[in-house]
Amino acid sequence: MFTTIIVRPIFNLLVLIYGILPGHNFGLALIIFTIVIRLLMWPLVKKQLKQAKAMRELQPEIKRIKKASKGNRQQESKLLMELYKEREVSPFGSIGTLIIQLIILIGLYSGLRKIVYDPKEIVGFSYTFVQHLSWIKHLAVNIGNFHSTLFGFVNLNRSALSKGGIYWPAMVIVVASAATQYFQSKQLMPSSKESRKLRDILKEAGSGKQTDQSEVNAAVGRSTRYFLPVIIFMVTVNYPSALSLYWFMGGLVAFVQQWYVLREDESSLEKVAVGVPSKDVSSIVEAEIVDVPEKTKQQKSPKRKNVKKQKRKK
Repeated sequence: MFTTIIVRPIFNLLVLIYGILPGHNFGLALIIFTIVIRLLMWPLVKKQLKQAKAMRELQPEIKRIKKASKGNRQQESKLLMELYKEREVSPFGSIGTLIIQLIILIGLYSGLRKIVYDPKEIVGFSYTFVQHLSWIKHLAVNIGNFHSTLFGFVNLNRSALSKGGIYWPAMVIVVASAATQYFQSKQLMPSSKESRKLRDILKEAGSGKQTDQSEVNAAVGRSTRYFLPVIIFMVTVNYPSALSLYWFMGGLVAFVQQWYVLREDESSLEKVAVGVPSKDVSSIVEAEIVDVPEKTKQQKSPKRKNVKKQKRKK
Protein backbone atom coordinates (compact mmCIF):
# COMPACT_ATOMS: atom_id res chain seq x y z
CA MET A 1 0.00 0.00 0.00
CA PHE A 2 2.84 2.41 0.86
CA THR A 3 4.48 1.64 -2.47
CA THR A 4 1.25 2.21 -4.41
CA ILE A 5 0.17 5.39 -2.62
CA ILE A 6 3.52 7.05 -1.84
CA VAL A 7 6.54 5.54 -3.58
CA ARG A 8 5.19 5.10 -7.10
CA PRO A 9 3.63 8.59 -7.47
CA ILE A 10 6.85 10.23 -6.20
CA PHE A 11 8.95 8.03 -8.46
CA ASN A 12 6.81 8.83 -11.51
CA LEU A 13 6.90 12.57 -10.86
CA LEU A 14 10.70 12.41 -10.86
CA VAL A 15 10.80 10.26 -14.02
CA LEU A 16 8.25 12.54 -15.72
CA ILE A 17 10.43 15.59 -15.09
CA TYR A 18 13.48 13.66 -16.25
CA GLY A 19 11.71 12.48 -19.43
CA ILE A 20 10.47 15.92 -20.57
CA LEU A 21 13.56 17.89 -19.49
CA PRO A 22 15.75 19.04 -22.41
CA GLY A 23 19.06 17.20 -22.22
CA HIS A 24 17.60 14.59 -19.82
CA ASN A 25 20.10 15.24 -17.04
CA PHE A 26 19.07 13.19 -14.02
CA GLY A 27 20.71 15.50 -11.46
CA LEU A 28 18.96 18.57 -12.84
CA ALA A 29 15.67 16.64 -12.91
CA LEU A 30 16.17 15.81 -9.22
CA ILE A 31 16.78 19.50 -8.41
CA ILE A 32 13.61 20.56 -10.25
CA PHE A 33 11.70 17.73 -8.56
CA THR A 34 12.82 18.98 -5.14
CA ILE A 35 11.73 22.55 -5.90
CA VAL A 36 8.33 21.32 -7.14
CA ILE A 37 7.81 19.26 -3.97
CA ARG A 38 8.70 22.22 -1.74
CA LEU A 39 6.35 24.51 -3.68
CA LEU A 40 3.52 21.98 -3.37
CA MET A 41 4.15 21.87 0.37
CA TRP A 42 4.23 25.68 0.66
CA PRO A 43 0.75 26.03 2.27
CA LEU A 44 1.72 23.51 4.98
CA VAL A 45 5.17 25.04 5.45
CA LYS A 46 3.70 28.54 5.73
CA LYS A 47 1.21 27.33 8.34
CA GLN A 48 4.03 25.65 10.26
CA LEU A 49 6.08 28.87 10.29
CA LYS A 50 3.07 30.91 11.39
CA GLN A 51 2.56 28.49 14.27
CA ALA A 52 6.24 28.76 15.22
CA LYS A 53 6.04 32.56 15.18
CA ALA A 54 2.86 32.55 17.26
CA MET A 55 4.41 30.23 19.86
CA ARG A 56 7.44 32.52 20.15
CA GLU A 57 5.23 35.57 20.58
CA LEU A 58 3.39 33.82 23.43
CA GLN A 59 6.56 33.10 25.43
CA PRO A 60 6.24 36.13 27.76
CA GLU A 61 2.63 35.16 28.62
CA ILE A 62 3.61 31.51 29.06
CA LYS A 63 6.32 32.58 31.53
CA ARG A 64 3.79 34.65 33.47
CA ILE A 65 1.42 31.68 33.64
CA LYS A 66 4.19 29.41 34.92
CA LYS A 67 5.14 31.99 37.54
CA ALA A 68 1.52 32.49 38.64
CA SER A 69 0.87 28.72 38.87
CA LYS A 70 3.71 28.30 41.41
CA GLY A 71 4.36 24.68 40.47
CA ASN A 72 0.70 23.62 40.21
CA ARG A 73 0.93 21.53 37.01
CA GLN A 74 -2.81 21.04 36.66
CA GLN A 75 -3.58 24.75 36.90
CA GLU A 76 -0.66 25.57 34.61
CA SER A 77 -1.85 23.13 31.93
CA LYS A 78 -5.40 24.49 32.13
CA LEU A 79 -4.27 28.11 31.74
CA LEU A 80 -1.94 27.21 28.86
CA MET A 81 -4.69 25.39 26.99
CA GLU A 82 -7.00 28.37 27.47
CA LEU A 83 -4.27 30.67 26.13
CA TYR A 84 -3.67 28.45 23.07
CA LYS A 85 -7.41 28.28 22.40
CA GLU A 86 -7.84 32.04 22.76
CA ARG A 87 -4.97 32.82 20.36
CA GLU A 88 -5.88 29.91 18.03
CA VAL A 89 -2.42 28.39 18.34
CA SER A 90 -1.60 24.69 18.29
CA PRO A 91 1.68 23.77 20.03
CA PHE A 92 1.83 20.61 17.91
CA GLY A 93 0.84 22.28 14.63
CA SER A 94 4.18 21.58 12.95
CA ILE A 95 4.16 17.81 13.52
CA GLY A 96 1.95 17.16 10.50
CA THR A 97 4.34 18.97 8.15
CA LEU A 98 7.33 17.08 9.54
CA ILE A 99 5.56 13.74 9.07
CA ILE A 100 4.72 14.59 5.45
CA GLN A 101 8.34 15.55 4.77
CA LEU A 102 9.53 12.29 6.32
CA ILE A 103 7.07 10.26 4.20
CA ILE A 104 8.28 12.01 1.02
CA LEU A 105 11.91 11.38 2.00
CA ILE A 106 11.24 7.66 2.57
CA GLY A 107 9.29 7.44 -0.69
CA LEU A 108 12.07 9.18 -2.62
CA TYR A 109 14.72 6.95 -1.08
CA SER A 110 12.73 3.83 -2.05
CA GLY A 111 12.37 5.13 -5.61
CA LEU A 112 16.05 6.05 -5.89
CA ARG A 113 17.04 2.58 -4.71
CA LYS A 114 15.16 1.11 -7.65
CA ILE A 115 17.05 3.33 -10.09
CA VAL A 116 20.43 2.74 -8.43
CA TYR A 117 20.20 -1.05 -8.29
CA ASP A 118 18.25 -1.57 -11.51
CA PRO A 119 18.03 1.36 -14.00
CA LYS A 120 15.47 -0.61 -16.03
CA GLU A 121 12.93 0.26 -13.32
CA ILE A 122 12.75 3.73 -14.91
CA VAL A 123 10.63 2.05 -17.57
CA GLY A 124 9.12 -0.87 -15.68
CA PHE A 125 7.96 1.05 -12.58
CA SER A 126 6.58 4.05 -14.50
CA TYR A 127 2.95 4.71 -15.30
CA THR A 128 1.74 3.97 -18.82
CA PHE A 129 1.54 7.63 -19.89
CA VAL A 130 5.13 8.17 -18.66
CA GLN A 131 6.34 5.15 -20.62
CA HIS A 132 4.94 6.75 -23.78
CA LEU A 133 7.36 9.70 -23.51
CA SER A 134 9.85 9.61 -26.38
CA TRP A 135 12.94 9.55 -24.15
CA ILE A 136 11.53 6.78 -21.94
CA LYS A 137 10.79 4.75 -25.07
CA HIS A 138 14.40 5.36 -26.09
CA LEU A 139 15.62 4.04 -22.72
CA ALA A 140 13.36 1.00 -23.06
CA VAL A 141 15.31 0.06 -26.17
CA ASN A 142 18.76 0.85 -24.74
CA ILE A 143 18.93 1.49 -20.97
CA GLY A 144 22.66 2.16 -21.36
CA ASN A 145 21.78 5.73 -22.40
CA PHE A 146 20.69 6.51 -18.85
CA HIS A 147 23.35 8.36 -16.84
CA SER A 148 22.59 9.20 -13.22
CA THR A 149 24.91 12.17 -12.94
CA LEU A 150 24.72 15.84 -12.04
CA PHE A 151 25.88 17.66 -15.17
CA GLY A 152 28.32 14.83 -15.81
CA PHE A 153 30.49 15.72 -12.75
CA VAL A 154 28.86 13.84 -9.87
CA ASN A 155 27.80 10.20 -10.05
CA LEU A 156 24.58 10.25 -8.03
CA ASN A 157 24.65 6.46 -7.66
CA ARG A 158 27.81 6.63 -5.54
CA SER A 159 27.93 7.41 -1.85
CA ALA A 160 30.38 9.86 -0.31
CA LEU A 161 31.95 7.16 1.83
CA SER A 162 32.38 3.57 0.70
CA LYS A 163 34.87 0.72 0.71
CA GLY A 164 36.69 2.43 -2.14
CA GLY A 165 37.36 5.49 0.06
CA ILE A 166 35.96 9.01 -0.09
CA TYR A 167 34.16 10.16 -3.22
CA TRP A 168 34.81 13.88 -2.88
CA PRO A 169 32.15 15.28 -5.27
CA ALA A 170 29.48 13.47 -3.24
CA MET A 171 31.15 14.49 0.04
CA VAL A 172 30.81 18.15 -0.94
CA ILE A 173 27.06 17.68 -1.39
CA VAL A 174 26.77 15.84 1.94
CA VAL A 175 28.60 18.62 3.82
CA ALA A 176 26.49 21.25 2.03
CA SER A 177 23.27 19.47 3.02
CA ALA A 178 24.35 19.36 6.70
CA ALA A 179 25.36 23.04 6.63
CA THR A 180 22.05 24.00 5.06
CA GLN A 181 20.18 22.17 7.82
CA TYR A 182 22.21 24.07 10.43
CA PHE A 183 21.39 27.50 8.99
CA GLN A 184 17.77 26.49 8.44
CA SER A 185 17.44 25.56 12.14
CA LYS A 186 19.34 28.65 13.29
CA GLN A 187 17.03 30.88 11.26
CA LEU A 188 14.02 29.80 13.37
CA MET A 189 15.75 30.42 16.70
CA PRO A 190 16.10 34.08 17.76
CA SER A 191 19.28 34.84 19.63
CA SER A 192 19.04 36.06 23.20
CA LYS A 193 21.78 37.33 25.48
CA GLU A 194 19.95 35.80 28.44
CA SER A 195 19.94 32.30 26.95
CA ARG A 196 21.74 29.69 29.00
CA LYS A 197 23.28 26.40 27.99
CA LEU A 198 21.43 23.18 28.75
CA ARG A 199 24.41 21.97 30.77
CA ASP A 200 24.19 24.97 33.14
CA ILE A 201 20.42 24.56 33.56
CA LEU A 202 20.74 20.85 34.40
CA LYS A 203 23.58 21.62 36.79
CA GLU A 204 21.32 23.99 38.74
CA ALA A 205 18.51 21.42 38.66
CA GLY A 206 20.90 18.85 40.16
CA SER A 207 21.65 21.19 43.05
CA GLY A 208 17.93 21.32 43.92
CA LYS A 209 17.00 24.61 42.26
CA GLN A 210 13.68 24.65 40.40
CA THR A 211 14.06 25.09 36.65
CA ASP A 212 11.79 26.77 34.12
CA GLN A 213 10.55 24.13 31.65
CA SER A 214 10.26 26.70 28.85
CA GLU A 215 13.92 27.62 29.36
CA VAL A 216 14.84 23.92 29.21
CA ASN A 217 12.85 23.49 25.98
CA ALA A 218 14.58 26.52 24.45
CA ALA A 219 18.00 25.13 25.40
CA VAL A 220 17.12 21.74 23.90
CA GLY A 221 15.97 23.51 20.72
CA ARG A 222 19.30 25.31 20.46
CA SER A 223 21.12 22.00 20.91
CA THR A 224 19.23 20.43 17.99
CA ARG A 225 20.69 23.16 15.80
CA TYR A 226 23.96 21.21 16.01
CA PHE A 227 22.50 17.74 16.54
CA LEU A 228 20.41 17.50 13.34
CA PRO A 229 23.22 18.43 10.90
CA VAL A 230 25.43 15.76 12.49
CA ILE A 231 22.69 13.14 12.13
CA ILE A 232 22.07 14.15 8.50
CA PHE A 233 25.79 13.90 7.74
CA MET A 234 26.12 10.47 9.36
CA VAL A 235 23.07 9.11 7.52
CA THR A 236 23.57 10.56 4.03
CA VAL A 237 27.32 9.93 3.86
CA ASN A 238 26.65 6.21 3.35
CA TYR A 239 23.76 6.51 0.86
CA PRO A 240 23.76 7.38 -2.84
CA SER A 241 24.54 11.08 -3.28
CA ALA A 242 21.18 11.57 -5.04
CA LEU A 243 19.57 11.53 -1.58
CA SER A 244 22.07 14.13 -0.33
CA LEU A 245 21.33 16.31 -3.36
CA TYR A 246 17.61 16.17 -2.56
CA TRP A 247 18.28 17.06 1.09
CA PHE A 248 20.58 19.93 0.13
CA MET A 249 18.16 21.46 -2.37
CA GLY A 250 15.20 20.92 -0.02
CA GLY A 251 17.04 22.70 2.79
CA LEU A 252 18.05 25.55 0.49
CA VAL A 253 14.48 26.12 -0.72
CA ALA A 254 13.19 25.83 2.87
CA PHE A 255 15.70 28.48 3.98
CA VAL A 256 14.40 30.88 1.31
CA GLN A 257 10.78 30.13 2.26
CA GLN A 258 11.51 30.79 5.94
CA TRP A 259 13.30 34.02 5.11
CA TYR A 260 10.30 35.16 3.08
CA VAL A 261 7.89 34.57 5.96
CA LEU A 262 10.10 35.77 8.81
CA ARG A 263 11.89 38.75 7.29
CA GLU A 264 9.23 41.33 8.27
CA ASP A 265 8.87 40.13 11.86
CA GLU A 266 12.44 39.14 12.67
CA SER A 267 13.32 42.18 14.81
CA SER A 268 10.02 42.21 16.70
CA LEU A 269 10.19 38.46 17.41
CA GLU A 270 13.67 38.80 18.90
CA LYS A 271 12.40 41.57 21.19
CA VAL A 272 9.51 39.36 22.29
CA ALA A 273 11.89 36.46 22.92
CA VAL A 274 13.95 38.55 25.39
CA GLY A 275 10.89 40.11 27.01
CA VAL A 276 11.14 43.61 25.50
CA PRO A 277 7.89 45.23 24.30
CA SER A 278 7.66 45.41 20.54
CA LYS A 279 5.87 48.75 20.67
CA ASP A 280 7.54 52.06 21.47
CA VAL A 281 5.80 53.21 24.65
CA SER A 282 7.28 56.67 24.47
CA SER A 283 5.68 57.29 21.10
CA ILE A 284 2.28 56.27 22.48
CA VAL A 285 2.63 58.68 25.40
CA GLU A 286 3.61 61.53 23.12
CA ALA A 287 0.65 60.79 20.89
CA GLU A 288 -1.71 61.21 23.82
CA ILE A 289 -0.37 64.63 24.83
CA VAL A 290 -2.54 67.42 23.48
CA ASP A 291 -0.66 70.64 22.95
CA VAL A 292 -2.81 73.73 23.24
CA PRO A 293 -1.99 76.23 20.48
CA GLU A 294 -0.77 79.69 21.46
CA LYS A 295 -3.69 81.39 19.66
CA THR A 296 -6.18 79.44 21.76
CA LYS A 297 -4.43 80.54 24.95
CA GLN A 298 -4.50 84.18 23.81
CA GLN A 299 -8.20 83.91 22.98
CA LYS A 300 -9.00 82.51 26.44
CA SER A 301 -6.99 85.05 28.42
CA PRO A 302 -8.96 88.23 27.42
CA LYS A 303 -12.21 86.61 28.51
CA ARG A 304 -10.79 85.98 31.96
CA LYS A 305 -9.69 89.65 32.24
CA ASN A 306 -13.15 90.90 31.23
CA VAL A 307 -14.77 88.71 33.89
CA LYS A 308 -12.50 90.17 36.56
CA LYS A 309 -13.34 93.76 35.48
CA GLN A 310 -17.07 93.09 35.64
CA LYS A 311 -16.72 91.74 39.19
CA ARG A 312 -14.85 94.90 40.30
CA LYS A 313 -17.56 97.18 38.84
CA LYS A 314 -20.20 95.28 40.77
